[in-house]
Amino acid sequence: MNTTLLTADKDPMGAAIYDYNKRHKAEQLRVFSSQFDEDEIPVKELFRTEKQMPLLERTALQLAAGKILDVGAGSGCHSLALQEAGKEVHAIDISPLSVEVMQQRGVRHATLLNLFDEHFCETYETILMLMNGSGIIGKLENLPAFFKRMKQLLQPGGCIFMDSSDLRYLFEEEDGSFVIDLAGDYYGEVDFQMQYKDILGEAFDWLYIDFQTLSLYAAENGFQAELVKEGKHYDYLAKLTLK
Repeated sequence: MNTTLLTADKDPMGAAIYDYNKRHKAEQLRVFSSQFDEDEIPVKELFRTEKQMPLLERTALQLAAGKILDVGAGSGCHSLALQEAGKEVHAIDISPLSVEVMQQRGVRHATLLNLFDEHFCETYETILMLMNGSGIIGKLENLPAFFKRMKQLLQPGGCIFMDSSDLRYLFEEEDGSFVIDLAGDYYGEVDFQMQYKDILGEAFDWLYIDFQTLSLYAAENGFQAELVKEGKHYDYLAKLTLK
């Protein structure tokens, strides 16, 4: 698993978050992929309040208990909501600009840190991986290593709340059937690259995973998967409990 941190010259999302926090506006945060047309991320949405969050995220925040780790915390919107609810949360991100913004916004425990850094050895009762949190796993083949790492960071009986989407809808035919190349790579493995102003980030792998596949890998690696809630468009929130 990738254990690197970002630098400011390769951190387009962090730069966008920094600008928006400073000026309450930001330029276009562009997203490229070899599989999809160019898209953009509305930077304002990265600063949403709890009331503005999708139901899946609000549900995860309500269910998170004990000592909580907020992975890929970005602007800190989830951590701030947890703090307001009186919960103990540690926010981590690989973006130095994002961590700086979190600290400015009042996140009490925000650290520049890669989840897979072996020197990081605190333990938690809940790990939150939201906003397509499965993405940082990158590829299906990384799931065993991911679950091994989660065992190191979770206290006995601890759990992960992770949201993701099943991209099969992209392969749906007019008659409702799905045409997916089973001999090819898993259809939820995507590559992305971002650009903000003149800051172009490195390309990275991102994993969207259907719940059935996630459940199978979880069971093989000592976790029990529960479908907590389904969204409106093939998205869902899963609870992965360490057995």
